[in-house]
Amino acid sequence: MSSYPPHEVAQRLASGLLSFPATHFRDDLTFDEPAYREHIGWLGQFGATGLFAAGGTGEFFSLTPAEVESVVSAAVREVPDGLPVIAPAGYGTAMAVELARAAERAGAHGILLLPPYLTEADQEGLAAHVRAVCAATGLGVILYSRANAVYTETTVARLAEDCPNLVGFKDGVGDIERMTRLYAKLGDRLTYVGGLPTAETFALPYLELGVTTYSSAMFNFVPQFALDFYAAVRRRDHAEVHRRLNDFVLPYCDIRNRRAGYAVSIVKAGLKVVGRPAGPVRSPLVDLDEAEIAMLADIVKSMPTTGEV
Repeated sequence: MSSYPPHEVAQRLASGLLSFPATHFRDDLTFDEPAYREHIGWLGQFGATGLFAAGGTGEFFSLTPAEVESVVSAAVREVPDGLPVIAPAGYGTAMAVELARAAERAGAHGILLLPPYLTEADQEGLAAHVRAVCAATGLGVILYSRANAVYTETTVARLAEDCPNLVGFKDGVGDIERMTRLYAKLGDRLTYVGGLPTAETFALPYLELGVTTYSSAMFNFVPQFALDFYAAVRRRDHAEVHRRLNDFVLPYCDIRNRRAGYAVSIVKAGLKVVGRPAGPVRSPLVDLDEAEIAMLADIVKSMPTTGEV
């Protein structure tokens, strides 16, 4: 697997759609590495520009640190050469540092830094957290701003100055003014990633804010649809984007919104629908029920033929 300097990885990520694969579990909820690697190999045929192993869609929050390293290592071994693998780091600062170092050992090309576990923190504490992780690795680091770790543009600007390997900002908040301020202040210093649930619904307006890419969970089971949607966004084809929103994305979101945590569960349901099962979700998530899976199957079947299902 090739290695790239942090800013080259960031440029690659910014140039196309990002894959956030599900993590495959057996019925006893152990990691199913052969099935996961087969899935990574299949997704690798479709031309995403980055793969985020064991991210939110990959149930990072339910994995042990050792399992995270196993998942990342499996992804690194299976991806086609030239496709960067981004590994997660999170929880408290000490564990985030350990996870970042483990990612580097596993051959990952970058780090997605998720919010600290449980506790609230002010901007000074969040900045110290980011600095510690950036100092622990030579990999490029992408902040994930959401929940209890929402960064101001002033904080991000200071971090970008202090940490050369801070290369990206992923938004999971949806505050238009905050994103406008951030891009106005930092411009192209960072790569900006859309990270709201079912990011396709926000892709077109976010493009105007400098967010050229986003994490597509549905890429797991309808990859060609996801790529075609992204292409329509990038060429600003409003009619095509809204057609695809109405035909598939918004009905999909209606199912996703039926229960908390379904943003992840619906992805595994989608994989089951298209004949590529990834096993159950781990608690505290719950799987879709049979009626909901049937609803999802109906909207998948109604999609225009793409040759992928």
